[in-house]
Amino acid sequence: MTGLDTVDDLSRRIVVALQQDGRASWTAIAAACGTSVPTVARRVQQLVADGVVRVAVMPRLGSTGPVETFFVRIGCRPGTQLEVAAQLVARDDVRWAALITGPYDIAVELVVDAGPTRYPKTMLELQTIPGVERWYSDLLLHVYKVSHDWSRQLLGDETGGGSQVAEPTLCEPSHLDQIDWAILAVLRENGRASFKSVADVLELNESTVRRRFERMTGDGCATVVTIVPAAALGLEAETVLTVSVEPAKLNEVADAMRRHRSVRYLAATLDGNSLLCEVIATSTKGLFEFTTSTLANLPGVVGWSASVELLSLKRGFVETPWWRDQLAEHLADDVAFEGFGVGSAGAEVGPRGQRGW
Repeated sequence: MTGLDTVDDLSRRIVVALQQDGRASWTAIAAACGTSVPTVARRVQQLVADGVVRVAVMPRLGSTGPVETFFVRIGCRPGTQLEVAAQLVARDDVRWAALITGPYDIAVELVVDAGPTRYPKTMLELQTIPGVERWYSDLLLHVYKVSHDWSRQLLGDETGGGSQVAEPTLCEPSHLDQIDWAILAVLRENGRASFKSVADVLELNESTVRRRFERMTGDGCATVVTIVPAAALGLEAETVLTVSVEPAKLNEVADAMRRHRSVRYLAATLDGNSLLCEVIATSTKGLFEFTTSTLANLPGVVGWSASVELLSLKRGFVETPWWRDQLAEHLADDVAFEGFGVGSAGAEVGPRGQRGW
């Protein structure tokens, strides 16, 4: 796929601007990147067409009611990993998914309706997917940090935001009505769609769409997500770590870790007094420096285990636009890959549909 492995300096600056504000105007992006409006428009359209960038507007967790989140590791029968991955990506309760190294093959973040019976039902559904052989899941008790904005690594911000790092916001079903959901359904497919184009599709006034969008984002009920493969920005090492921590120092360690620029996701797990952490570093050397210079020196950290993310399949309930094409380039038998029956990324957003950060 053109542009997947790397982008030039101008495209990188444009992506950074989009990660800071996925709906920024062409004029604002051009000013930030020191180039012309036509150049920005052409570059962004090409990046989207190449599957390097996708912008989507997604509802926050809680918008459909109380939920519980589980981190699940799945072991597959040899040769079935991609078929299993395709089935998982197609599910609207999978928020994040990746192929990983280690004793398991696939890791997913699974968001289910809160209640005593929902998770067992979901677990049994997933375990019947052909190819699934082993299963380990853990309840996520608290999420400290979620971020799709990787611009801090590129801009050299060492702290990752300092005191400005905020914990994720939760929404409530009463905050969104049917019109709000309709607007989100359109913007999920194209997060940069103009308010006028959304209004035309839904037969609403442009001012109504704009006002509702600003309310939803202002209240923390919707967020603009810009998805880009780390490799395209020169960030080589995507790793999931399970960090064992002394129980009394869990929050203290989490507070220190969530401020680090390389930490993109951080949550407390039920099992083992642990923190689940996703780190995106510039290189394997950068990952080594993070573990030896940061983790190893945090009072309360006992140790950690890790899995490298081989391929990111889904983020924030949005299927990554590059994973099928990237695999197709490396598979000798493209026909077999096309037969996986991968679900469409364009599933409808609704009160019982896709949820997002």
